[in-house]
Amino acid sequence: MTISENGASGWVERKVTALLVLADGTVLEGQGFGATGEKAGEVCFNTAMTGYQEILTDPSYAGQILTFTFPHIGNTGTNADDIETSNLAAEAGVLGLVVHAPVTNPSNYRATDSFDDWLKRRGIIGLSGLDTRALVALVRDKGMPNAVIAHAPDGVFDIPALKAKAAGFKSMAGTDLVPGVTTAHNFEWDETTWDLESGYGRQVAPRYHVVAIDYGIKRNILRLLAEAGCAVTVVPSTASAEEILALRPDGVFLSNGPGDPAATGAYAVPVIKELLEHKIPIFGICLGHQLMALAIGAKTVKMHQGHHGANHPVMDFTTGKVEIVSMNHGFAVDRDSLPPDARETHKSLFDGSNCGLELTGRPAFSVQHHPEASPGPRDSHYLFARFVALMDSVKQDEAA
Repeated sequence: MTISENGASGWVERKVTALLVLADGTVLEGQGFGATGEKAGEVCFNTAMTGYQEILTDPSYAGQILTFTFPHIGNTGTNADDIETSNLAAEAGVLGLVVHAPVTNPSNYRATDSFDDWLKRRGIIGLSGLDTRALVALVRDKGMPNAVIAHAPDGVFDIPALKAKAAGFKSMAGTDLVPGVTTAHNFEWDETTWDLESGYGRQVAPRYHVVAIDYGIKRNILRLLAEAGCAVTVVPSTASAEEILALRPDGVFLSNGPGDPAATGAYAVPVIKELLEHKIPIFGICLGHQLMALAIGAKTVKMHQGHHGANHPVMDFTTGKVEIVSMNHGFAVDRDSLPPDARETHKSLFDGSNCGLELTGRPAFSVQHHPEASPGPRDSHYLFARFVALMDSVKQDEAA
């Protein structure tokens, strides 16, 4: 209810300043915020209730327009600590976001900037005022559609052109998005996890040296590797096996990232195969998990709606326990294609899809979910200790 200038009360329609135009021609209207302009991408939804800044800066969301199922997004503002992309030179993260409720002024002691200004600087288009429940239901029924999100403060749109752009947008299947998010140069990482009293710490006495291949790596993964006792060297996604081996790693980490793993695998899989032949301990997460599977001869498949959220139940067959985990992926490993020397270690209890594997003859394992918990529960932090234990075991065998 609003009161007009002449004193009359009633409902006032808000001006349409943003559109979400789907590839099938459906036009959804709302109010724009953040950056202006238009961007085409794949629409997905995330069910997390917290951690929107970490989600929006996760490089795994490159090429996507994200719908939040939680209605109040952005109201706690933003800060420099909660950015997850390690490559600040790239537009790593989502292209646009769709939320239900308008964004208010920030209300949080950690906030240093408003959500709207932060989105503008990062070039992310926002749309509010949409029935996100209906959009989520559409994605569940029909799969993740391609779309164009557009924001024009004057409310003027060339709708036929937007429909044509959405309809002509290339599918995520077959697309390698890693070049847009990976680092261009090697860099070292020693920052550890955050706590309320002192913020982030530093690893000053590492036990092992880990080379992390950056397909779109998240900062909290690097922090947890450092916290577990590792000195970390991050290398570009195109680093050769020779370049990686020259760094004399005790272990190699395969990172998360965006796009179709089969497309990235064209150059990543031969490197991983050679590293596996050297029997170096390897740990992969998300895209890294999928690339590991491709390297051993398995296949990956495009999912109907993907898994995006911080409330996903996963069974760990190695412990017999159920974990609640964070997930963000639109492709999955086909478990039926796993070779005899690969054992399934985890599966989703939502849809039964594969969520982990380990090799029986080589020191390598990987998971589909995000154990770094940024955002999300910390049930899977133990996987970083498992990686260190694997390096311990290999070192002991070499010394014997």
